[in-house]
Amino acid sequence: MANIFDLFKKIEKKEEPLSPITHIVCGLGNPGDKYVCTRHNAGFVAMDYLCREMGVSCNRVKFKALCGEATINGVRVLLMKPQTYMNASGEAVSEAAEFYKIPVTNIIVISDDVAQDIGRVRIRKSGSAGGQKGLKSIIEHLKSDAFPRIRIGVGQKPTPEYDLADWVLGKIPKEDEKAYFNVCKQVPDIVSMLLKGELDNAMCKYNGFNGKQ
Repeated sequence: MANIFDLFKKIEKKEEPLSPITHIVCGLGNPGDKYVCTRHNAGFVAMDYLCREMGVSCNRVKFKALCGEATINGVRVLLMKPQTYMNASGEAVSEAAEFYKIPVTNIIVISDDVAQDIGRVRIRKSGSAGGQKGLKSIIEHLKSDAFPRIRIGVGQKPTPEYDLADWVLGKIPKEDEKAYFNVCKQVPDIVSMLLKGELDNAMCKYNGFNGKQ
């Protein structure tokens, strides 16, 4: 008669070792309660939707950021919400990229975009910061702009004279919240497509998206 412990060993499920982290998905914003639901924190909001979709938490302090880990379409991903404040986001991203030896093209950044109306999204393969200070910091620290980014529309300034800092640190108006959250909800699918190498398809599908409809 087989030893009971031998039987347990046979039926015991063996956990597969986790594959190494090969990609970073980083949502940009400012830490602190006073910045919740401000235009500049669109990246944080989108990351919250992504984490909820994946059933993971982004709450471990590492690389000057709140971090989590997930496997998306078989790809092992580090999720990040930098706690450096927007203008120094590159410090967190570059530390993580260096630690895991992740190439620039495997870093996906989610940020706000004042050039897009609320409810709109723009996906790009690479390019300049377009005035977004967090993207600018990341480009400077990585010494490259060759990373894909998902830019969430938060609306343009009402007048050219309006101070940009005041605008991006202002709250999303109540009447625009539905469209704003609608576009943030699309981010999990967009990230999934990008990690599958379907950037062109994602651009075709979402760059015309209108969360107000």
